[in-house]
Amino acid sequence: MKKEKSVFMMPKPVSINGRSSTITNAFVNGIIPIIEPSDKEIEEALETLGMTKESICCAYCGDTYTEWDHFRPLIYDKGPTGYISEIHNLVPACGKCNQSKGNKEWKKWMFSDATLSPKSRGIKDIDERCKKLEEYELRYEPVKLDFEMIVGKELWNRHWKNHKELLDLMKSCQDTSNEIKEKILSELEKR
Repeated sequence: MKKEKSVFMMPKPVSINGRSSTITNAFVNGIIPIIEPSDKEIEEALETLGMTKESICCAYCGDTYTEWDHFRPLIYDKGPTGYISEIHNLVPACGKCNQSKGNKEWKKWMFSDATLSPKSRGIKDIDERCKKLEEYELRYEPVKLDFEMIVGKELWNRHWKNHKELLDLMKSCQDTSNEIKEKILSELEKR
């Protein structure tokens, strides 16, 4: 006998520490340059992907595009990869693909069983899409920088020291929050 699903659901508890990856993303994205492409660069990128401004769609699955995805991730293993936001590191994507892909390598992700990957969604022309993305990857070499070398060790270390101090402060805030919550629950139990 199948259990009936309840219409009631408690809100999920919020954790201050649960925002640490958001903070890390902000510390990386906050230093990443954004280079606006020219109209010609956009047209060439789309042409390589087999699209035009009129036929633009998600490069991964073919759905309506909603954004441009970083083809090569800006962040890996809680640090910057060196890639930046520029046309040769961006492809049109739908929200489903962009969220599912995250910072994964594009080709492995496309053919993975990850939730909402093109393979898991049964995208019929996945092989053709992959070939176009391979052409794109071969044709355009994205900018990749050694940020620490550019800004110097001292400034770079200061940035990441600030990051660590903020995460440590968040942990302390969570401890204080837990202590407050315990006292409130204790008071409620007395009632």
